[in-house]
Amino acid sequence: MIPLNPGAGRLAIVAACVALSAFASSALAAEHGEQRWQFEFTPYLFAAGLDGTTGVRGVTADIKVPFDKLFDQLDSAFMGIFEARNGNWLFAFDGMYIRLAGEASRAWQGPGGIGSATGELETTGKQQVYQPSVGYRVVNGQTRFDVIGAARYTQIDTDLNLVVTTGPLLPGGTRNLSDSESWWDPVIGARITVPFAEHWSMVGYVDVGGFGVGSDLTYQAIAGANWQFARNFSAKAGYRYLYQDFEDNGFVWDMAMEGLYLGLGIRF
Repeated sequence: MIPLNPGAGRLAIVAACVALSAFASSALAAEHGEQRWQFEFTPYLFAAGLDGTTGVRGVTADIKVPFDKLFDQLDSAFMGIFEARNGNWLFAFDGMYIRLAGEASRAWQGPGGIGSATGELETTGKQQVYQPSVGYRVVNGQTRFDVIGAARYTQIDTDLNLVVTTGPLLPGGTRNLSDSESWWDPVIGARITVPFAEHWSMVGYVDVGGFGVGSDLTYQAIAGANWQFARNFSAKAGYRYLYQDFEDNGFVWDMAMEGLYLGLGIRF
């Protein structure tokens, strides 16, 4: 696994955004060109449930937040996708920030098997996922098919707070543990778009990555539908599943996020 300083990770993200913007701006500034650039920004809501295990300094807790209870735990969130296309080439950036607070877990395990059946662990987590992508359209008819290469950056901040216990405390005799990790995953994927009615199309997307560079394994699947209700506006809805399995130096993030998404595509 490649360790990554959080500040360096954020700098890399900003650099990727600046490079993408500069590339698109230079193409737009060209007076003569064979292709016309098209842009789309899609703010969206991902009503994701969480199901998996998180851990700090050898203490792990099972987390399960169904998506129908998301808003009870949601502290703040922002999500959006920017795409720039020229001919068969696609450049995209997907950003997602979610902060959940106050999720209780009775199933926790400490170093060396230390734990408590009556202990209740409250978990606060902040997740940031940013993914710059480059794609190429290999089928460009009514059905469109893109192959995509990407780098997925993840930063997780986890706080564990032991609020109820009749057994041992956390390591160091404390009730609170916190840690932060960030990493990059190489990702390869594909997307297909199939029209099925006037102004309507179905969209499918899958990717897989990690390969031990960052995560041991990460993969994602999206199935949805787009409705082009105006010339420059489209409604987007569907289901998204994102899995990440990362472990390093006592930090564990073995988590699946899944749920409905709803977005508004704005073309310009």
